[in-house]
Formats: sequence, structure tokens, C-alpha cells
Amino acid sequence: MSHLFEPITLRDVTIRNRVWVAPMCQYSAVDGVPNDWHLVHLGSFARGGAGLVLTEATAVVPEGRISPEDTGIWNDEQQAAWSRIVAFLHAQGATAGIQLAHAGRKASTYSGFTGERGGVADGDGGWQPVAPSPVPFPGLREDPAPLTLEEIEAVVAAFGEAAVRAVMAGFDVLELHAAHGYLLHEFLSPLSNHREDAYGGPFEHRARLLLEVVAEIRRRVPEGTPVLVRLSATDWVDGGWSGDDTVRLAGLLHEAGVDLVDTSSGGNAQADIPTGPGYQVPFARRVRTEAGVPAGAVGLITEPKQAEEILSEGSADVVLLGRELLRDPHWPLRAAYELGVEAEELWPVQYRRAAR
Repeated sequence: MSHLFEPITLRDVTIRNRVWVAPMCQYSAVDGVPNDWHLVHLGSFARGGAGLVLTEATAVVPEGRISPEDTGIWNDEQQAAWSRIVAFLHAQGATAGIQLAHAGRKASTYSGFTGERGGVADGDGGWQPVAPSPVPFPGLREDPAPLTLEEIEAVVAAFGEAAVRAVMAGFDVLELHAAHGYLLHEFLSPLSNHREDAYGGPFEHRARLLLEVVAEIRRRVPEGTPVLVRLSATDWVDGGWSGDDTVRLAGLLHEAGVDLVDTSSGGNAQADIPTGPGYQVPFARRVRTEAGVPAGAVGLITEPKQAEEILSEGSADVVLLGRELLRDPHWPLRAAYELGVEAEELWPVQYRRAAR
């Protein structure tokens, strides 16, 4: 049995394999409601044999969207639309996961599909972003408002309410987006968090918001529901969030009830990132070996043998693929074939003539 196609169990959820779909923004929703595009986009990965299919970053409040076209899960209409998609994922044998997010200072941004760049002005359908401190992200809205203590409390509650809605919609797994320069990451990093209260300054204060969100979600969802956190393991900038910080935080998250850390990097500052095949795998390895926390590896993982080696050498518990799955939604089926794994059960019955 290949490591890649070995099931993995987190709490009460068993996922059929360790090829997971990384969250990928589609910027195709209207008023936060997912539609037929999202059904076919996510459904193709389930049909293609992926174990866990994670949605794009899904905002917990309207002002938490990256763009006006982001999906959300703050109202009944959105919850019902997601429920339809989850049902299809389940029918294909996949596990359904949702990434809960708040864009913070990177909110109210053009998707780029129309060629426009930067922040969306209020008069064009945008809104004022919020942040830990009034420090804008270069090239985006220049007016992020620092959150008050009461507003921070409301953010925590919004994540909890969104988690409840997600479970009601049928999602099996919840992931918190604390990476890529969005709100929870902004609080973690000293590059974006200049607060002098209980949510800024030393490590423990900067980690407070994320840990409070985890506690709120664990309090409000069934005990058997796995909770993941996506972290940027480093800002790739001196004086920013670091790999050592990530290892330390991973242990605290695990104690708080997080079941796996999805380990990415960057996004909170302009940086020269040395990309290459599997360039973020060492961060996952550190989380897994130094913090003793299950970890997911992501970033330029493209070949089945590469993915298999990441797992077999103990660098991660799962791999998450993004762009490679856009190129080939049936990558898990191809991987099974190339690795010599008998995986006919992964094939939809309508496609099994191609499995032999």
C-alpha cells in the first residue's frame, strides 16, 4: 500500500487518502453565494479521487472577503448553497472541508480577472478593511482600521457562528485560514501587528486571537469534527514571523484542539521567496518532528513519486495540491496508476472503463 493512498483518521472522520485539495480562490460568487461554478470546480476533484476537498477561503463576515466576488458563510442562503455542493462531494466518496477566513487588511481587493488591480474603492463596491494596526499592505487599500477590543470579540464570535453553519451544511472538516497575510496571520506577525494591548507585542499576545478563535470553534462544534489551521510558516522577512514561531505555535494549537497544521508560507509582506519543487516541505517537517503535530505539506508538489516520498520520509502526514489539480483534476487517479496502487474504488462507476 502506498503511503499516499493510505486512509487517515482525524477524530471521527476517516479520509480515504492523503491527496488533499488546497484552498484555491475562484472569485466567482455573487453576494458570497457559491454557485454552479463552485459545484463543478470542487466536484471535479472529488470525482478525480481526492481525499479531502477544501473550499476556497470563505469569509465569516462580509467585510472579511478578499474581493467582492468571494464566497461566504454568514447567512442562510450561503449555507444552503454550500450544502448542495457538500452533498455532491460526499456522493463521490470525498470528505468535504471548508476554509474559514477573514481577509483583514487585504480585503476589498480586485480579483484581477478584469485587469484591474489594487483596492476596490467604496463607491465601486468596496469597503474599509480592518486590521490589527493601521498598517496597509503595499498596493492595496491604504485605510485599514485597527480593530477595537469589542470588534475583536465580534470576530471571534463570527468564526464560531460560521463554523456552526459549516457543520450544519454538512462539512466534515473545518480549516482556519491563518496564513498568507490575512487577518489571523496579521495578528501573528510583528510586521503587521503593532498593538500595545493584550493582542500585540510578545508572542503570547500576538497568538491570542487565533487561539481564542480555535477555542470558540471547539466549544461550538461537535467534538468529533476535525479542525485544521493553515499557517504561513515564515514571512520570508527578517523580523517577521519565523519557522521557530510556527513550531512553537503549532504545539499550542494542538493543545487547544487543532488536529493538523497545513503549512504554507509568505503573503504578509513583499519578499523574495526562493520557490522550487516542494520548497515548503521543510516547514511541514519541522511542525511534524519538532512540535509533534500532524502536518500537511503544500507548494509545487506536482509528481506522484515526489508526493509519495514526502510522506514516506516522514516530512508530512498529507500533501495538498493546488495548481497541479487545476491542470489535472484526476491527478489522484493518475498517481494511483503510476504508483501501481489498485484503486478502482476511487473511480466513479461511469469512468471505470478507463481504470484498466
